[in-house]
Amino acid sequence: MRSICVFCGSSPGFDPAYRAAAERLGAALAVRDITLVYGGGSVGLMGVVADAALAKGGRVTGVIPDSLAALEVEHRGLTELILTGSMHERKAIMADRADGFIAIPGGIGTLEELFEIWTWAQLGDHAKPVGLLNVAGFYDPLLRFLDHVVRQGFLKIEHRDLLQVESEVGPLLDKLADYVPPVLDKWIDDGER
Repeated sequence: MRSICVFCGSSPGFDPAYRAAAERLGAALAVRDITLVYGGGSVGLMGVVADAALAKGGRVTGVIPDSLAALEVEHRGLTELILTGSMHERKAIMADRADGFIAIPGGIGTLEELFEIWTWAQLGDHAKPVGLLNVAGFYDPLLRFLDHVVRQGFLKIEHRDLLQVESEVGPLLDKLADYVPPVLDKWIDDGER
């Protein structure tokens, strides 16, 4: 695994555990010689994870739309900063540049990015691992809901299991490094629309 795309908030959140986890993730990527690919901002958890990777001598590629460069305060100290014309272009470049994906705490943008890349895995559009760093139980309610979706017949368990979940950085990175894409049956049936 040469690169990982991290989806995260442009805010730091209220719990200091979120910032600490972003710092640990950025540093761990650099130590493992894994390039960080992320949304290109210098604020919130986006800035924290990038700064932590850079502080350890890591490579960081930021991808940000022109329209958000001022709002998310584009990071000027990155190894590479790519300006795009749209969010669609941003996400496509991030997906193309990454060998795997991790979501850490964030808002609706983070959730949207996570669900889109996870859906692409379900559809067979890529065979890259998708991870969720469940910092301080942040994603516990979402994980319970996803299990509910499985029980209600709208998500197959093998598709639910495409999402690799850990509460600590090291075990999650190990899981993604060891990931072997499963052979999935036809992704959709009458009970999954």
